[in-house]
Amino acid sequence: MADHDSRIVSLSAQQVRDLLCMKDVIRVVESGLANFSKGPDGGVVQPVRSVVKIDKPDGQTGQGFFGVMPAYSADDNILACKIVSFYPGNAKYKKATHMANIMVYDPKYGELKAIMDGEVITAMRTAAASAVATKWLVPKTEEKLVLGILGAGVQARSHYEALKVIYDFSEVRVWSLTMESAMKCADELGGVACLTAEDVVRGADIVVTATFAQTPILKKIWVKPGAHINAVGACRADWSEVDPELMRDSVVYVDSKEAAMKEAGDIIISKADIYAEIGEIVNGSKEVKTDPITVFKSLGLGIEDAVTGKLAYEMYLAKSTKP
Repeated sequence: MADHDSRIVSLSAQQVRDLLCMKDVIRVVESGLANFSKGPDGGVVQPVRSVVKIDKPDGQTGQGFFGVMPAYSADDNILACKIVSFYPGNAKYKKATHMANIMVYDPKYGELKAIMDGEVITAMRTAAASAVATKWLVPKTEEKLVLGILGAGVQARSHYEALKVIYDFSEVRVWSLTMESAMKCADELGGVACLTAEDVVRGADIVVTATFAQTPILKKIWVKPGAHINAVGACRADWSEVDPELMRDSVVYVDSKEAAMKEAGDIIISKADIYAEIGEIVNGSKEVKTDPITVFKSLGLGIEDAVTGKLAYEMYLAKSTKP
């Protein structure tokens, strides 16, 4: 963190996007997850996110959610908090479904140092966490892999950007509720749009589920042995994207066991066993298990926002002080 300074930096979405590169975000998120999973020895203090449910916001149907995600890391010398609103129904109005801001503080003095857009960071750090999990659970080989993506929104695109840092793909397949959105996303990624989720998943080495589905869209019968799944959607206790049978028959990894048992419908509904936090694999406290299928159930952690927000702030300071 920079020396004592009363200035508060404000960073827009475009500024954050210009300051960060996915490779660096993967690096800091990997370190943050490793420290988080060390427990008290890792120096990370982070409660499960606090969420206020908002029933039927004005002019809309459905629900909204307002969350607060603070985190402190002694090792990273960072104190930060993300404020996020999640309104799934906004999609029909062509408005953002996720809106967020991140506040970065000086942990020594408690002073606010920066306020920055949190949507870009949320997209990047979520995908970076999946990339970390995939890197540890899917050994890189000379062969190019097949990537299947269920969903065609921001997370579909950011996951492709993160995973291509680590892997070369022979094929990228995309499915969405509408063929139009699947085709648009696939075109941007240099992939192919599929008519069904099954067409995406069969034969895929890595599968990403990043949808607003509240009931399973990914069936066990479609998934080949040895495949890895990054399950990113279904962030509520009563929502699920993944077939409960598939969850129970896979080796399940999470970002946070505590959060998963409170928020992850894919785990709560299926009653699947959690083998490990992915940070436990990174820090060496657990051995990797991959047979027959691996699932990384991601919920998103405040520590991921904190380390990425600090990275953006430090990149800004480095650029602004150049002669």
